[in-house]
Amino acid sequence: MSMMNQIHPDARLGNNVRVGAFTCIYDNVEIGDNCEIGNNVTIFPGARIGDGVKIFPGAVIAGIPQDLKFKGEDTVAIIGNGTTIRECATVNRGTASRGYTKIGDNCLIMAYTHVAHDCVIGNGVIISNATQLAGEVIVDDCAVIGGGSLVHQFCHLGKNIMLQGGALVNKDIPPYVKAAREPISYVGLNTVGMHRHGFSPERIQIIKDVYRILYLSDLNVNNAVRRIRENIPQSDERDEILEFVENSERGIIRSAF
Repeated sequence: MSMMNQIHPDARLGNNVRVGAFTCIYDNVEIGDNCEIGNNVTIFPGARIGDGVKIFPGAVIAGIPQDLKFKGEDTVAIIGNGTTIRECATVNRGTASRGYTKIGDNCLIMAYTHVAHDCVIGNGVIISNATQLAGEVIVDDCAVIGGGSLVHQFCHLGKNIMLQGGALVNKDIPPYVKAAREPISYVGLNTVGMHRHGFSPERIQIIKDVYRILYLSDLNVNNAVRRIRENIPQSDERDEILEFVENSERGIIRSAF
């Protein structure tokens, strides 16, 4: 460790943690084994950082929420194993609403990204440069978010999606789709992403059949859901998509076609 950083004596650091110059680590911080913390990083109270995490210069972890309802409650910001936080990214801790902000395992959070209070980011997520996630956004496993995207509070982005850079997101994005244009819309399936994650042709075909009805049949959402249940045999993929759609609080994006 550098002699030019400040580490609170009550902070708990695991084995083989490297800390760069001018970095501040406060009390009530836990950092796992084999982590690399760069120069000029600030890790505030409430940070819970897993093993093998890399945090690049200028990042700020567990800053208090930018939420006027926050009253200083004891909350945390959780960073999963193997995740990388690039330069000047910010991850705020939670509020009384959820009590935590969480980023999963093996994520890549690129430079200048902001993850606001009470967000929940799944495993294997890639969030590209300068993306801004408002409070209580949920991003499911293996989603890819293009650079400069702005995501409205309470939105839910499904697993294995691909989101266009510069997107303005104010609706939920169901799993496995590509979303683009303005207003943000369904433009197809993220078949490249599914292939990369080992989806079989049979699984991909089921997903295609579901979205053909949901987005290309000229039915409203309720009628499309009914037709999917009537015409597509039960499967994990079918049920996962239908559950997402039926539980969407903000409503799902519509089709560009």
